[in-house]
Amino acid sequence: MGWSGISGRGWADLEAVRARLEAGADPNSGVYAFGSYDGKPLHLAAEWGTPETVTELARRVNDVDAEHDDRTALWVAVFAHRLDNARALAAAGADPWRPMMAGWSPGRLALAGPAPDLFPIPAGYPGLSPAEAATAAEARRLIAALGEAGEDNLGVACVANITAAEAARRLEARPVDDADTEAVLSDPWSDPDASLKIVGITDVPGGCVVTQPWGYAPSTPEVTLPLSVGTVCYSMFANPKSGNQGAVSRNGVLDDSDTHPGGGDAGGHLTADEILAEYLYQDQAVAYCCAAAGLRVPDARAVTGPPDLWLRLSERDR
Repeated sequence: MGWSGISGRGWADLEAVRARLEAGADPNSGVYAFGSYDGKPLHLAAEWGTPETVTELARRVNDVDAEHDDRTALWVAVFAHRLDNARALAAAGADPWRPMMAGWSPGRLALAGPAPDLFPIPAGYPGLSPAEAATAAEARRLIAALGEAGEDNLGVACVANITAAEAARRLEARPVDDADTEAVLSDPWSDPDASLKIVGITDVPGGCVVTQPWGYAPSTPEVTLPLSVGTVCYSMFANPKSGNQGAVSRNGVLDDSDTHPGGGDAGGHLTADEILAEYLYQDQAVAYCCAAAGLRVPDARAVTGPPDLWLRLSERDR
């Protein structure tokens, strides 16, 4: 049987984990992860299990600091905000300050999170740089300011360094009268073709935000490419079927597509700044896009409304 069929919360069942180990499951490998079966049980338990299952596996593995996909089990626990599991791993001998992931050891990563005192800092250790500390503080502020912004079917484009008026000019958009706005807001699905042409736009410190609470229009290339000329635009659509679909446009060109903002994917291929952003903005897709574009949004109004202006996109933007 090995580890076949165990996933997610199954790693929290101590007796089931013990039974598999007693039946011959390899404590060091054999879990399906990242497309192969060389994943490590301890890494999965660090994210999904309990301190008890983590402790059970930690005492049986050959190396509690063995890496998989460039990270140790302790790093996984810290990244997933499983502080109880992180403490259990440290008690089992895992090294919080082992270098990895573009300079983000588990201990350094914890310094940027909700429990900066999770591990004692070694003498002479520099900790976070001023820029990293400022990034972490801004993430906490921004997430709190946006609150629950980001419902299903929301489309949003976060554009750096241009005003709402400039965005409207680039999109050749014109204001929508109050009657049409009220009709769309009351029932956006009564005429989808018409409602998908209407977007909200709001000035914020650092740029502007284009939103559509009911649709994907702000995330389309017809909108994001002209907005990004000479700057950058981070956009997303909260697809209720497939999750948050993101894209990045720079200087009128689609730079990256099929991204998953706020998805918490932090592999060793990312830069140090990218890893920090993935850690800080897990499950915070809208905040991730705002931060990536350098927008210092003061509250949720730019996303949840009412916007500064309701605009009708030109025919070319359909």
